[in-house]
Amino acid sequence: MSIGAVVRRIRAHGGQFLLLGVLTLVITLLVSGVPRVANRLTLQGLREHLAAEPPSQRDLTYTAGQLAGGSGPRDARSGQAMTPQLQGAMPPEVRDAVAERWFAADTPFARLTGPDLKVNNLLVDMSLRAAPGVPEAATLIDGAWPETDRPRRGQPVQVALAEEVARKLRLRVGSQLRLALQDVQGELAPTSVLVVGVFRPNDPAGGIWGTLPQLLRAGEPQGDGEPYLAVALAGVGAVDGRGAEGWPLHFTWRYRLGVDGIDPQRLDATISAVDRLQRTAPEGFELTQGVDIPLREFRDAVASARTLLAVIATGVLATLAGLVVLAAGLAARRRRSEFALLRARGGGRTVAARRSLAESLLVIPVAAAVGWLLGTLVPGAPGSTVPLGLAAAVLVTLALPVAALAAPAGVGRQDLIRFRPSARRLTGEAFLLLLAGLAVVLLRRRGLTLGEVDPLLVAVPVLLAVAVAVLALRAYPWPLRLVSRLAARTRGSIAFLGTARAGRSVVATPLVVVVLAIATAAFCAVVAQGIETSRDRAATRAVPGDALIVSDRLAPDTGDHLGRLPGVEAVAAFLDERGKRFARDAGGTDARIGDTRVLAVDAPALARVGREAGRDVPVPSALLAEAAPGPLPAVVSPAVAADLAKAGLDGSAFIAVQGQRYEFRVADTVDAFPMLSGETSRFVVLPLQALPARSTVRAPTGFVVAGHDLAVDGLRQAGNEGQQRYQDTGTVTGGERPLDVQVRTWADTRAQLGGGGANGLLVFGFVSGAAGGTLLGLLAIAFTVLAGARARGRVLSRLRTLGLSRRQWRGLLLVELTPLVGVAVFTGAFVGALLPLLLTPLLGLSAFTSGMPVRVAFEPGLVAAVVALGALALGFAVAIEALNNRRMRLGEVLRLGEES
Repeated sequence: MSIGAVVRRIRAHGGQFLLLGVLTLVITLLVSGVPRVANRLTLQGLREHLAAEPPSQRDLTYTAGQLAGGSGPRDARSGQAMTPQLQGAMPPEVRDAVAERWFAADTPFARLTGPDLKVNNLLVDMSLRAAPGVPEAATLIDGAWPETDRPRRGQPVQVALAEEVARKLRLRVGSQLRLALQDVQGELAPTSVLVVGVFRPNDPAGGIWGTLPQLLRAGEPQGDGEPYLAVALAGVGAVDGRGAEGWPLHFTWRYRLGVDGIDPQRLDATISAVDRLQRTAPEGFELTQGVDIPLREFRDAVASARTLLAVIATGVLATLAGLVVLAAGLAARRRRSEFALLRARGGGRTVAARRSLAESLLVIPVAAAVGWLLGTLVPGAPGSTVPLGLAAAVLVTLALPVAALAAPAGVGRQDLIRFRPSARRLTGEAFLLLLAGLAVVLLRRRGLTLGEVDPLLVAVPVLLAVAVAVLALRAYPWPLRLVSRLAARTRGSIAFLGTARAGRSVVATPLVVVVLAIATAAFCAVVAQGIETSRDRAATRAVPGDALIVSDRLAPDTGDHLGRLPGVEAVAAFLDERGKRFARDAGGTDARIGDTRVLAVDAPALARVGREAGRDVPVPSALLAEAAPGPLPAVVSPAVAADLAKAGLDGSAFIAVQGQRYEFRVADTVDAFPMLSGETSRFVVLPLQALPARSTVRAPTGFVVAGHDLAVDGLRQAGNEGQQRYQDTGTVTGGERPLDVQVRTWADTRAQLGGGGANGLLVFGFVSGAAGGTLLGLLAIAFTVLAGARARGRVLSRLRTLGLSRRQWRGLLLVELTPLVGVAVFTGAFVGALLPLLLTPLLGLSAFTSGMPVRVAFEPGLVAAVVALGALALGFAVAIEALNNRRMRLGEVLRLGEES
C-alpha cells in the first residue's frame, strides 16, 4: 500500500477527512488550551481576591517582649538583626511569598510633660518607637531625623513626630519634654526628650505604618481625665537606652505576603505552611496572622469552580467524541460500496480497516499536533493534560478503522429493511438505564471531594443524558405513528408522509449526541441562573432594602431626617446588640444558656421597605404585632429555640436590650433573618415597634432605606448628624468624634458578590459550556439530517416526478424534521434542567453566594430559550437538507445503480 495511493484516496474523500481533522483539532485545542485559561483566570482571581482584602490581612506578625526567654532578643539592635533570620526559618511556600518586612521596637506608654503641653493644658502619654525604614518611607518637613546611636549620659532622647501628631499636641521642632514611666512606686527612670524633626508619610497607606499603636496620629482621650496617646519615632540606640534603664521593651516583626508571591496551584501547601508556622513559633515569640482566612475562602471557591468546570468539560468532550463517531460512521457508510468491492476482489475482513487506518495516520496526528500547538499559544500556565491529549489523538485515529470494520458488508436495498432493535441491543439499553440510575444514587449518597476530578461525578451527566436519550428514542415514534394514522384520513399527503417517515426514522447515535450537547448548554444556563438568583437573595439578606446605615447608636429622630432626603420612600429602624445573656426573671437571674445576638426591628416598616425596594424580604407574621400586654413575640434561631425549650423558657424568658430587660416568648423559629450573616447561628429577633416604653429612650443602631437614585453621601451625612446628636445628648461622655457611619447599598453588595475571586473561572465555564454545547448541538443536528439524507433524497425524487411542488417539498421536510429536532432539543433541555437538581447540592456553589444555598427553580426564560433554540435548530436542519439535496441533484438519484 503506497503512500501515493493513500494520499489520492484522502484527496478523493477530502470532505470526510477534513471534518475528522477539524474535530481532532478542536479536541486537542480544548485539552491543551482550556487548562491554561483556567490557570490564568485562577491566578487573576487570587490576585483580585487578596487585593480586595485589607493589606494587613496578609501580614504575619511576630511579637516578643524583652528578656522573654527562649530565643527572644535582648535589645532593639538584636531584634532588628533577627528580621531576616525569622523569615529564613519559614517554610519555603511562605518564605518565598514575603514581599515586604518591617521591624519595630516600642517602649511602654509613659507620661509626657513639658512647657508646650502645659500651656495648652494637654494630658499626654507617649511611647518611643524604633522603626528602621521610616526615613525612606517619609519626608521631613522640618528639622532632622533622630540619631540612631545611644545618647550620651545627660543628653536628651531625640524624637521625630508625624505631622498630624505634632499639630494635635501643638509641639514643634525644639520642644523640650520630660518622659517618665509611671510605676506603683512612682516614676521609673525619667528622661528628657527633644523634638528634632517633623515628618510626613509618602504613602499613609504604606505597610510600614500599620504597626499598632499608630505612629501617624494621636489617639483621642477615651473619656474625661484620660490622656492623648501618641507614638514618637526614636533611634534604635535611644530605645535600647530606655531598656537598659529598666523600661520593658516590646518587639514586632511583620512580614507581608505579596499578591504575586502566592502560587494558586499550591494553595493547600501554602495554607498548611501557615498553619505549621503558627504551631511552631519560636519559644518566646507569638505569631498572629489572618492570611489563611482569605486563602481558604479562595481555595474553596476554586475547588467548586474547577469541579463544575470538570462537569462542563466532560459534557463538551463527550459531545465531541460523539461527533467523531458520527463522522466516522458517515464516512464508512459513504464508502460502503468501495469496501464491498474490496471484499469481492478477495480482500480479507480487515482490509477496509487497514486501508482506513493508513489514511487516518496521515491526517489525524497532524491535526492533533496543530490543535495542541494552537492551545499552547493561549496565555496561562500549562496543565498536566498531555496524556489526555495523546489518548484523544489515538482514539480519533482509530475511529475510522473501527467504523469501517463495523460497516455492513453488503450493499442492498436499505429501504426494504425493517429496522427492529435486537434483543442484544435492548439488553444493552436496559443495562445503560440501570447503570445511570445506580450512578445517580451512589453519587448522592457518597458525595464528593471538591477540586478533584471525580470519575463518578463526570460520568453521571453523560450516563443520564444518554439514558434519557435512549428512552426518548424508544418513545417518540409511538405518538408519531398515531398521528400518521390520523393524518392518513385527511386530505393531502404531506402530513401523512412526513409523520410516517419521522416515525420510522433510525437516528439513534445522532439523537444521543444532540441530547448530550443541548443538555450541557442547558445545565450551564440553569446553574448560572440559580447562582445569580441566590446572589440576589444573599444581597437582600445583607441589605433588605436599597441601602443600609449602620452605627453604634443614632438619635431616634434620624429616621425622620432620612425620610426627608430626596428619593427616600421608606425607612425602617433596627437595634442590633451582640453577646447578650438570657435571664429567667426580671431580676436578671442567669438562665445559663449562652450568649446570643439580639436584633430588634420595626417589622411593619421593614416589610414596607422591602415592598418599596422590590425585594423579597421575609418578615414573619409574629413580628408584625403591635404593643400588647404579656411577653413579646420573638423569632429565634433553631439553636436558641432548642436551648430555651430544654431550659423550659420557651414560653417566658428575659433578655436585655440597651440596659433594659424585656420578657419574650418563642413565637416562631427561622434559620436566617435579614441583616444577620449566615454564620450567625444564635439570634433572637424582637419587634421594635412593640417594645414597652421604659425610662430610657432606645437608640437605633441602624436604618434600612428604600428609594430610587439615593445619594450615598447624603445618607452618610444624615447618619453622621444623627450619631452626633445622640452623642451631644450627654448619654455618651468623651470628646472623641465618632467614626463615620457605614453605608452599604444593595447594588454594591450585589456587585461584590458577583465580582473578583474565582468568579472569572466560573463565568468562563458557563459561557464556554453554553456556547460550545449550543454550537455542537447544531452540528450534531446537521449529522442527524445527513444520516437520513440519502433515503429522503430518493423519496423526494420519486415524489417530485409524481408532481410534488417545491412548496410541498419544503412542507414535507418540515413535517419530517420537526419531531426529530424537537425531541432532541427538548430532551436535552429536560436533562440539562434535571442535572442541577441532582448535582447542585454536591458542588459547593455556596462559596459564590456568601454562604447562601444555591437553589435551582423553574425559569420561564428557559422555556423561551429552548423554543427559540428549537426554531433555530429546525431552520438549520432544513437549510442543511436543502443544501445537501442540491448537491446530490435529486433528478439523478433514481438512475440505475446511482446512490450519491
